[in-house]
Amino acid sequence: MLIEKNSLILAPMAGVTDYVYRMICTQFGAQATVTEMVSAKGTLLTPKERLDVVQLRQTSPAERCALQIFGSDADFMGRAAERLGESRFFALDVNMGCPANKIVSGGDGSAMLKDLKNAERVLKEVVRRSPLPVTVKMRMGWDEDSLCYLEAGRMAQDCGAAAVTLHGRTRQEMYSGRAHWDAIARLASTLAIPVVGNGDIASAADAQRMLRETGCHAAMVGRGAMGNPWLFRDWARAEQGLPPLVVTPRERIETALAHMRLLIGHKGEYIGLREMRKHMAWYLKGLRGSAQVRVRINTAESPAQMEDILQRYAEELVAHGQE
Repeated sequence: MLIEKNSLILAPMAGVTDYVYRMICTQFGAQATVTEMVSAKGTLLTPKERLDVVQLRQTSPAERCALQIFGSDADFMGRAAERLGESRFFALDVNMGCPANKIVSGGDGSAMLKDLKNAERVLKEVVRRSPLPVTVKMRMGWDEDSLCYLEAGRMAQDCGAAAVTLHGRTRQEMYSGRAHWDAIARLASTLAIPVVGNGDIASAADAQRMLRETGCHAAMVGRGAMGNPWLFRDWARAEQGLPPLVVTPRERIETALAHMRLLIGHKGEYIGLREMRKHMAWYLKGLRGSAQVRVRINTAESPAQMEDILQRYAEELVAHGQE
């Protein structure tokens, strides 16, 4: 089966789900992952972007990974699908959900929901030329006055898509308010192909509740997994009827440091250290004194300095009875 029923998938997130973090989440039990989105046009036209895409497409042997592409030109998307659809990926995912201004300003991502005729042309061409099964990730519509997810879902199915992921928000809502799980339920009951639910999963219990309440085929977690790869371990335990394990501050810090070393090894010290700052903030969120530590982390100029800051912080937490 393309997507395992009742599985928990790591969502594609630009600047987050790179090779290193996907590998970490896989080690903790993520059953499937999706790459950061890759520009179809950039891949075909821009030499520098072609080099960047090599890095974006890197996978670890253990992960079951789908490749996500974005674009609103049918020819570019079809050609990119043909070029990028390698056998190490289990699917090629078409982005029709990204709400970022720099993406929608070009008519891509969730802006495709404003022109379903063109989206249909894109999907037909991608399905025709992709050597991999094609999936689609989308939102409910551009805004509350133009909800089109049922029409878009049926269109994707008719074009030959193998599955659809629905983030239960409109583009206008961005990440505010509560995700509309009722929309996920309606889409799941409408389509014959698997529907994956996405939005407001912050724990294994949330994922279980989404599956139960919406009847969707699988669940996808995005922001809830940032700095929290243990969510996938909790999910695996929940499936066995076991409670989640307590994640100690020491485990958070040791995992963050391991992440830093891997990221620097993957992207080099300058980029890796700077990209790690946001990950550190997510790993440490909620711990005593973490706001002050983040200030020090953001000024660290070497891996050794960042490691020293975190080791000292771990000692402070122990001194305050947090281990």
